[in-house]
Amino acid sequence: MRDPSGPPRRLRASTGLHFAVDIKPLFRERDRRAMTFLFDLWDYEAVKSNADAILAATATGDMPCDGAWPVERVDLLRHWIEGGCQP
Repeated sequence: MRDPSGPPRRLRASTGLHFAVDIKPLFRERDRRAMTFLFDLWDYEAVKSNADAILAATATGDMPCDGAWPVERVDLLRHWIEGGCQP
């Protein structure tokens, strides 16, 4: 698993983005615990169902609650959504 504090995987159109490899590692245990009252950030179906709300919250800096994501992470999430939210 990729270290979520490191740089995101380069976006490559030929390989696509997948929840298990590219998106789930963006969410720390701390983020997961903070959101359990709504849904599980480590659950593919939950994140897929709430993808637009998660993107909006990360894009505005409202999520995670301890500081905004760098634009590269927001873009990674955006590209995953635009690519059809692959598992």
